[in-house]
Amino acid sequence: MTKKTGNKTKFTELKKIYDMLHGPRGCMWDKEQTHASLLKDLQEEVDEFVEAVKQEDYPHMREEIGDILLHVMFQAKIAAKSKKFDIEDVIDGLIRKIKRRHPHVFGNERVGSTREIIANWHRIKAQEKKSGGAKRRRGV
Repeated sequence: MTKKTGNKTKFTELKKIYDMLHGPRGCMWDKEQTHASLLKDLQEEVDEFVEAVKQEDYPHMREEIGDILLHVMFQAKIAAKSKKFDIEDVIDGLIRKIKRRHPHVFGNERVGSTREIIANWHRIKAQEKKSGGAKRRRGV
């Protein structure tokens, strides 16, 4: 596995690459893409990852999950250009969701089994959906 050096991570480098691709001297094709224009390719990458998992082909899994990350970065960059959200917002939302849905790890809730964890996950997810409109607008 690749190690990070100092404060610079490969993710920092990846963000800079996307800034360059969408910058003034960047790639014309990349800059022309929309959320919708990339959907077919994203679905293909997800399908290829699923196949790699089924075959337990770890080198292929690594490649395909990288291709999925490419699409995540691409979609976030497109949204950032229209000031809707950026990759940091995506990561922040994911961190908040993981913490909310794991109160047995990040809170005081006690569980005795995986079954309880799954039940809690579904209960929390249902609560989020009920109040989802307000949460999504606040970015929580």
